[in-house]
Amino acid sequence: MNIEVIVVGKLKEKYLKMGIAEYLKRLDAYANVKVIELADEPTKENMSQAEEEVVLAKEADRIKAKLDPSRKVIVLAIEGKLISSEELASQLDDYATYGQSKVTFIIGGSLGLHKSLKQSADLSISFGRITLPHQLMRLVLVEQIYRAFRIMKGHAYHK
Repeated sequence: MNIEVIVVGKLKEKYLKMGIAEYLKRLDAYANVKVIELADEPTKENMSQAEEEVVLAKEADRIKAKLDPSRKVIVLAIEGKLISSEELASQLDDYATYGQSKVTFIIGGSLGLHKSLKQSADLSISFGRITLPHQLMRLVLVEQIYRAFRIMKGHAYHK
């Protein structure tokens, strides 16, 4: 499989970078996985709804510029479908089985994702109703992708 993870914002924390690098190394046996970092828009405290909308729209434009229409798109959103590790594994397995082996996951910035991205995605998922910092969510996502492949390990998944 060929998996992209598009994320908004730069990762600064060394411990998160190290964790993500470890899972990407482990994933190398199962899939080509690439993380694409995009610039985030500056935000301030107590932004109005209109100001937040402008930030989300600008970030969405950057994300859309990187999207390939031939890829399945999965967005991470707190209001998305609650999904277990087994369900994620099953979804990736279904995509691979039915010729959709190119998948893009999208993690928004500190304000989340613009509604246009959520509406146009093939799937909107959530790993729980708690709010996690978007930087930490990167680590959680790559770990869950790795776990999904481990769940599917009985199948012939290779690059």
